[in-house]
Amino acid sequence: MAQSAHTALDETSVKGEFKRVESCFRNFIEEGSRFEPEAGRYHLYISYACPWANRCLAVLRMKGLQDSIGLSIVHPTWQYTRPGKDGHSGWAFYDPSHPPIANVLGFGSFDCDGCIVDSVNGAKFIRDLYEMSNDTLGKYSVPVLWDKKEKCIVNNESSEILRMFNSKFNKFAENPYLDLCPESLMAKIDEVNDWVLPTINNGVYRCGFAQSQEAYDIAVKELFASLDRCEEILSEQRFIAGSVLTEADIRLFMTLIRFDEVYIVYFKTNKRAIREYPNIREYVKNIYQVPGMAESINMKHIKTHYYTSHPKLNHYAIIPTGSDYWWEEAHDRAKFEKH
Repeated sequence: MAQSAHTALDETSVKGEFKRVESCFRNFIEEGSRFEPEAGRYHLYISYACPWANRCLAVLRMKGLQDSIGLSIVHPTWQYTRPGKDGHSGWAFYDPSHPPIANVLGFGSFDCDGCIVDSVNGAKFIRDLYEMSNDTLGKYSVPVLWDKKEKCIVNNESSEILRMFNSKFNKFAENPYLDLCPESLMAKIDEVNDWVLPTINNGVYRCGFAQSQEAYDIAVKELFASLDRCEEILSEQRFIAGSVLTEADIRLFMTLIRFDEVYIVYFKTNKRAIREYPNIREYVKNIYQVPGMAESINMKHIKTHYYTSHPKLNHYAIIPTGSDYWWEEAHDRAKFEKH
C-alpha cells in the first residue's frame, strides 16, 4: 500500500523521537548486472544543502567523474510539489536565470544561483522522479541516482552511491587511484560509521526534529559524547579511521561543516561550537581543502535550505548571519605526516 507524501519532519515516534526511515531504492551498479557501469548512462540529482546528497557529489568530483555521470541540483528552498492536491513541500528545480522565489508561506526572496535543471527527464520536482519509478514510500529525498537507459531510480541511499562512485566507475574516472574504502581499513571504516551515523550524522536531526524534551536530551547527550570522542581520536591521528583519508571522513565532515552555521542555532546543538574543538576544527579545514571538496560545498545553499524550508521551525524564513568561513584558513594536520 502506497504511503502518503511526507518529509523527514513527519518521522517521529510517540515519544517525540526522530526516527529516520530507510531509503527504498537499493539497486547496485555492477559489471554483468542489470545496471552496468557505463559512461553517460547515469545521472545524479542532489541538493548542495543535504549532507547525504552532498557527500555523493563530493566523491563524484574527487574521483573525477563529472564527464561520465550527469548532474542536476535543486533549489535549496522547498516548494509545494502538488499545489491543490496535498500539502507536501520538497525539492524543486529552477533555472539559475529564474527570478528569486519565496518559501511556501510567501516569505523571503531566494535566488536560483547554483541550480541545475533536470536535463534528462524535464522534472519540475524530485517527487516526479519517484513517481516515474513507481515509488510507494512517499518520501522524495535526495540523492537520486537515475538510469537513463531504463528510465528509473537505481539507488537513493547515499552510503551505497558513495561506494559505487568510489569503485565501480574507475575506468572512466580522472582519479581512479583514489580509494576511499581500502580493504585494509574496511573494518575500521565500518566501525566508525556505526557510531558516527546514529549519534552525529543523524544525531543533529534527532536534536532538531525532537518533539519532546526527553528525546532532545538523549540525542544531545549522545551527540556531544561522540564529538568528544572525535576530538580525542583526532588528537592522535590525522583522519578519523587512521592515517589516510577515507569514506568515514567524508561522511563525518558533511555534518561538521554545517554545524556552526546551521545546527548550533537551528537544531539547538549549542553546547559547544565545532570551532571550539581544537583538533576537530583543524580536521574540518583539512577535509574542506582536499581537492574536489571546496567546490562541492555551497554554504549559501546550505543555510538557505535549512532556514527557509521548514515553516514549522522558522516561520518567516530569516537566515542568521553566521560566522566568518574559518574552514578556509590554513590547517595544521600535516603535523601527523611521518618525516
